[in-house]
Amino acid sequence: MDADGAVKTRVLRAGHLLLVVVLVSLAIWAFWRVRTVSIPVLLAVFIASMTVPPARWMVRRGLPAALATALVWLGVLGGGTLLVTGLVPIIAAGVDDLSISVDRFVVNLQEAAAGFGVNETRFTDLTEQGREWLSRQRGDITDGAITGVITTGEILVGAVLTLVLAVYFTHSGSNLFAWLTGLAPEASRERLRSGASVVFRVIGRYMRGVAVVGLMEGLLMGLGLWLLGVPLAIPLAVLTWIAAFFPIVGAFLAGLLAAIVAFADEGWLIALVVVALAVAVQQIEGNVLAPQIYGRALELPGAIVIMAIALGATLAGIAGAFFATPLTAAVAALIHHRSGDGSLSSGSPRKADPVP
Repeated sequence: MDADGAVKTRVLRAGHLLLVVVLVSLAIWAFWRVRTVSIPVLLAVFIASMTVPPARWMVRRGLPAALATALVWLGVLGGGTLLVTGLVPIIAAGVDDLSISVDRFVVNLQEAAAGFGVNETRFTDLTEQGREWLSRQRGDITDGAITGVITTGEILVGAVLTLVLAVYFTHSGSNLFAWLTGLAPEASRERLRSGASVVFRVIGRYMRGVAVVGLMEGLLMGLGLWLLGVPLAIPLAVLTWIAAFFPIVGAFLAGLLAAIVAFADEGWLIALVVVALAVAVQQIEGNVLAPQIYGRALELPGAIVIMAIALGATLAGIAGAFFATPLTAAVAALIHHRSGDGSLSSGSPRKADPVP
């Protein structure tokens, strides 16, 4: 009798796991089918996870919610405008120089290969094949990320929808969430609110952490490149900051590009120093900055991060690669929360905050 009960329990658990997999797969499929709306909504939630805390801080100090929201978004839009107007001309001016550096790197590599007896014609053919492959991949990624968007103006619509929803979530997200959870059965409302609070807080901490850690990585990398006399230090620093939103993979590609530029313009010795600099910055990020800013509970194994980014990129292109890591961290935190550990940091457990 006990053996039969154990078998039934295992069968029920397996069936439950299979049902969860099916439901998650259907959710991903449905999300992608309505991506024109779902991606702006998800992006608005990500943005709101960073704008809600300062707005809530102002409200706690007596400001009306509308005024707090207005001040936060004036700061966001003003800072973004200054950042764009200051950096875009520099980055645009460096694009041509970056292309020249890459071409020079290919020529230097070709000469070095010829010195080791490698057939120059064969090397040139391989180089051209590599360029054609990269061009095809870039086209595939672009098509996958914005399929059907350019001709219909959906990019502009999505941007406006994201902005409007992010402002609304900042001001009245808690009212919307209370209404949505009120539609669920009463017995499950508290669990929904607690779980959503965990997910929202993890996403917010992750996004703020990535922005801060990426900024510090970019500053360290840019300062190091400037001291070494490597050209394009500012564009490469900005690229390092952007790469922080694609953990591990982005850092590798940004460091590789910086080493290529250094090798093309300064030689192999400076290129090796740049590689060492990139490794040192990554060690500082992984062992000093990230644990202090993210918190230990948001750490994910490197293999999980790489698989999540690869899966996200396969399913949804650049957007999927961007969302993959924070959503994986949120799911992991939600599992820990459901198993009884409500803590999202290395400190003691605490009651979940309400979703804004």
